Amino acid sequence: MIIIQAGPEHFRFEISWEEKELLNVIRLYPHVPAAHHRLTKGRRIPDGAENQQLLEYALQSQREENRQLVAALLNEPARFAEIETGFRVDFTRGEIEWLLQVLNDVRVGSWIALGSPAGHPEMQPGLSNETLSHIMTMDVAGFFEMAFLHALTGEPLTGDA
Repeated sequence: MIIIQAGPEHFRFEISWEEKELLNVIRLYPHVPAAHHRLTKGRRIPDGAENQQLLEYALQSQREENRQLVAALLNEPARFAEIETGFRVDFTRGEIEWLLQVLNDVRVGSWIALGSPAGHPEMQPGLSNETLSHIMTMDVAGFFEMAFLHALTGEPLTGDA
């Protein structure tokens, strides 16, 4: 994924055929389980159950809208202009910020599905087709997140941490 043009509100990328296929990872949205979103973590608040229900309703509405936007973006024929090496694709700053939220949901959802492993070896999931799928999903979502963040900040991507 190469940034061809970066302006204050408009960004153009060149992506390969394979990267366009990998961008389909956003179709997994929403990937974080709805029950994961809690109004509070253990603290008692007035009307807690009712307020939690309101939160879940608001999230359900937002998730459905985002799911429709994901489908529209990926199915928009003019969005991806075919070129010899793949595609040119344009995004606005707002679209990139929204994509970052969607990609983060997908990445975090896979992390949760893996049991939210920390850096401790005993907490690492065993390898299976399912865990490999979640690990790959995390990596692909992270790849696009980094590329979009690079475009927004203009900071060079390096291998140095």
